[in-house]
Amino acid sequence: PILNIHDTLKAEKWPVYRILGIKGNIIEGATEPIINKELSLKMYSMLVRIQVLDEIFYNAQRQGRISFYMQSSGEEATHIGTAAALSYSDMVLAQYREVGLLLWRGFSLQDVADQCFSNIADLGKGRQMPIHYGSRELNYQTISSPLATQMPQAVGVAYAMKLSNSQSVAICFFGEGAASEGDFHAAMNFASTLEAPVIFFCRNNGYAISTPAVEQYRGDGIVSRASGYGMHCIRVDGNDILAVYTATEQARKIALERNCPVLIEAMTYRRGHHSTSDDSTKYRSLAEINFWRDHFDPVSRFRNYLESKGWWDSSKEQSLRETEKLTVIQAMQIAEKKPKPQLDSMFEDVYKVKPPNLIKQEQELLKHIAKFPDHYNKSNH
Repeated sequence: PILNIHDTLKAEKWPVYRILGIKGNIIEGATEPIINKELSLKMYSMLVRIQVLDEIFYNAQRQGRISFYMQSSGEEATHIGTAAALSYSDMVLAQYREVGLLLWRGFSLQDVADQCFSNIADLGKGRQMPIHYGSRELNYQTISSPLATQMPQAVGVAYAMKLSNSQSVAICFFGEGAASEGDFHAAMNFASTLEAPVIFFCRNNGYAISTPAVEQYRGDGIVSRASGYGMHCIRVDGNDILAVYTATEQARKIALERNCPVLIEAMTYRRGHHSTSDDSTKYRSLAEINFWRDHFDPVSRFRNYLESKGWWDSSKEQSLRETEKLTVIQAMQIAEKKPKPQLDSMFEDVYKVKPPNLIKQEQELLKHIAKFPDHYNKSNH
């Protein structure tokens, strides 16, 4: 045998699956998915809803009306492309930039606003930071801030689905930065060895907060890791909604039919700041951001596709955006006026019966508020 230590950096790069060109045309050799006009227009309206929601709530945070916000600018197609391809019975374990899946499943703009304002109508009872959504009814597990914790949990969900023969899958979203966490390895290995029907959807958007992808890993992205786990995989253009839809649809089919995990790496770009706590111009240029906006915007790309089919025009565009803007503003104004949850609700829903240490903490809080009433506004609770 010949001794040959392989230099994997010289290996052929993984291809990117793509259907739409950057101007919204079907590229040569690509197979256009069968998506009717009604579904296509719903997909586009949801892309616009995400954009309008992000703009208004980002500005609301800057005005001090909410404490925190995260935009999805540039990554909208990863939300709606996957949402349209999944069954409502599939469990979503998101990271924090996937609100479009919730909106697709029926989470209203009022639900979004109530959560971000942490008011009495918030399903999480005001205990979570803004954008940490969750809905048992819509099979969307509540967001957790620590990176990658949802990944091994998704495997457990998928394994339970397999044992119960539910004919559903779990889908787990994460960024390329989260793939550097130990939970990534644990989840991938468990998923493969347990043969769990789970889709791992990596949004490779170029930055893990301020860390660029070139400093995050040395190999060929995230999809190249799948072979080490014996896992099905595909790399897709995350700014091409038709490619994301088709890849997710096929990944779900494989996961169910073969009882196995599938890894999707969606190559996209985070145009906005990581969050309202970040200023991305400190580590990347405006020219770079504008380049991606002008050439690879997923929303305008899909709009061009719809216009080429005669399904969309500028008057419909203006009407849709005006309607969405008014609806988002109205939801925000209503949410802002709702009272906050009762203070004692802070200590509920952890234990069936409150243990002594929790009772002690509650009493200490109430005593503290009573001692310094000028510092705490109880009238809004």
